[in-house]
Amino acid sequence: MAISKRILIVEDEVDIQNILKVFLEESGYLVETAGDGLEGITLFRKQSFDLVLLDIMLPKIDGYVVCEMIRQESNLPVIMLTALDDEDDQIRGFDLKVDDYITKPFSISLVLKRVEAVLRRTAEREENGHILTYGEIFLDLEGYGVTVAGIPVPLTNREFEVLKLLLENQGRVFTRENLLNQIWGYEYAADEKIVNTHIKNLRKKLGIPCIETVRGVGYKIDKEA
Repeated sequence: MAISKRILIVEDEVDIQNILKVFLEESGYLVETAGDGLEGITLFRKQSFDLVLLDIMLPKIDGYVVCEMIRQESNLPVIMLTALDDEDDQIRGFDLKVDDYITKPFSISLVLKRVEAVLRRTAEREENGHILTYGEIFLDLEGYGVTVAGIPVPLTNREFEVLKLLLENQGRVFTRENLLNQIWGYEYAADEKIVNTHIKNLRKKLGIPCIETVRGVGYKIDKEA
């Protein structure tokens, strides 16, 4: 059974937020909502999503800043929803590497089709790019193997998934709670020490100082220059 895609809606107009949530959920998506930019960033950092529907005119932090913050940490697909239809506004959005741009008012059917299209393109890119690289590290998503400088490195399933998550989100800091929720689920939710142990083992096996500890927060792999 296919896993439902998770979508984050960041929209301050409650009516639009509710309509989008209802129709997306009826289409089989899992949906979380945020009413301002700050809440949107908080949810993005707390949970894993497959796509963001992002308004521009938001309280606290506008959509441009939200998108910029997301792009500093992730390649997560972003579709902007906005009443700003000026060409310069759209160009600014695409300069921030949004995946699509829909102006208000819009039809729900159009939004659903655009969401499907962006997710489909993302899936195609992932299928065609089954190798993750970082310096001398090569991670084969299909073969489930890792090499460093051409030498195979035997990893456990959990170690592989931790490394994969960090490599796919270079520059993003994951708290121990983030890693527990995304790699282990809630099976070990009460014991964050297991994350420390896996990070320690990963560092030892890789032999490359690529996994950085962010004191008091968690772990990350810096973006490759």
